[in-house]
Amino acid sequence: MLFGQSLFQSVLDRLDTEDEKSSKDEAAHRIRGLNVSFVATVLGGEPAESSRPDDAYIDNLGNEIPSPDPLPEPELQEPQPPVMPDHLARTSREEVATDLAISPQSTLQSLHEKRRAFAKANHPDSVAPPFREQATTRMMIANQLIDEALRRLAR
Repeated sequence: MLFGQSLFQSVLDRLDTEDEKSSKDEAAHRIRGLNVSFVATVLGGEPAESSRPDDAYIDNLGNEIPSPDPLPEPELQEPQPPVMPDHLARTSREEVATDLAISPQSTLQSLHEKRRAFAKANHPDSVAPPFREQATTRMMIANQLIDEALRRLAR
């Protein structure tokens, strides 16, 4: 406490006095609210609308601005339906197990690598919408098979 005030109160009083001084100093050399961009005419007394930068181009081209050649209409082609990759048709447990190639010699690291590689090729978000059901089925079966192999390793 300084002279009956808290430290916080004394800091606030000091900031208030500094603000008053700075606003008095600023008012002496600057007019507030009037920007430099507020200009009605350009140097030489010309109105602002005649000093457009594109006037030089218009003067060189004459009074008429040529219109660009119209772009040819693109030929609308019917979108081709997506083709299902062959591996997405293999949705049985045996086929997915063959694709994963899990062996008794598989290690924890190799099983995780197989899961990532399988997900990269079969994840439902990476295939066309009509084939997401097959991709989801393949991913569920693959995750089950890898989880079973991981449990066998843990024993």
